[in-house]
Amino acid sequence: MKFTKDEIRAAMLLYAVTDRMWLKEGQTLLSVVEDVLANGATFLQIREKDLEPGAFEAEAEALRALCAEKRVPFVVNDSVEIALQCGADGVHVGQSDIKGRDIRAMIGPDRILGISAGTVEEAVAAERAGANYIGVGAVFGTSTKKDARTMTVERLREIAESVSIPVVAIGGIGAGNIAQLAGSGVDGVAVVSAIFAAEDPGAATADLLARAKELVHG
Repeated sequence: MKFTKDEIRAAMLLYAVTDRMWLKEGQTLLSVVEDVLANGATFLQIREKDLEPGAFEAEAEALRALCAEKRVPFVVNDSVEIALQCGADGVHVGQSDIKGRDIRAMIGPDRILGISAGTVEEAVAAERAGANYIGVGAVFGTSTKKDARTMTVERLREIAESVSIPVVAIGGIGAGNIAQLAGSGVDGVAVVSAIFAAEDPGAATADLLARAKELVHG
């Protein structure tokens, strides 16, 4: 599925990143994501650091089909190969992944390419590498990346102003601190545990969507 630049920017509003470690008994990642999308998540990334490739691809394929039905952009974290195999809308990679590799050439011109950045220089390099959007963080402390840096609103704004593509903030963002990003110029927030660790992921999504709209649109 192809998305326009405007559609990608709008989809940054509430960007959900999966984390299966929070699944409760009787839940599947697919069932939780279904609830999350029904309650307004605007973008989905599957992130699987420990799943073997066959299971990862099967999970990605199921989520891709669900996202296509809802017309929500779906990207795979890190694995260009699995993104291509499952027909994902794109891939999200880190700075180390773009050194010596032309990810844009690997995925073609129509798929979405997201690249992580923590500085103005990294953001500019990411845009030059063909990124459609940039994930910037960690803006707050985060349990998913132990070595992640924290970032001031001023630094976030500098990064957002340094590129012409959308910027999504990530890292420890939840209902209790999202308002602190006011004035940062980001196009939305990417969240992991604030959704997937919640007692009710659907309700958490709906609440965060309202707060993200307030942050971005006022």
